[in-house]
Formats: sequence, C-alpha cells, structure tokens
Amino acid sequence: MHHEIKIDLDNFRQGRLVRIHPVWHSFIKYCESLGYGEIEKLKIQDGLPMLAEEVKKKIKFSEKGWT
Repeated sequence: MHHEIKIDLDNFRQGRLVRIHPVWHSFIKYCESLGYGEIEKLKIQDGLPMLAEEVKKKIKFSEKGWT
C-alpha cells in the first residue's frame, strides 16, 4: 500500500504547517532526540520508515571534556 501525502504548495511557501504521516513524525522526533549519531540499515516500507536495525551514537570529545 502506498501512502500519499498531498501538500498545498501555497501554504507551504508561506511557512504554514504541512501534514505528515505519524510514522514520519515519530522518526523525525527520534532524530531530534538523537542529536548526533548514525542510523544504519533504515528499513523503508511503502514510503515510510519502519525500523533501524542498528543505531550507533557518536560521542564528541573536545578540549573542554566530552559532550
């Protein structure tokens, strides 16, 4: 099954909110919470992210300590 999201380009260009599929919303929120890192082997099904088999988080070291 293919999920299609219709976008009103006039509203989009004016900076108004665009509807997205709840699965994409969950994926975006996860990416925001990850901050830095890698998502490997992301599985897409019917145009939607389904799962990531392996997630690695990078730790950045700096002169001031690690973050």
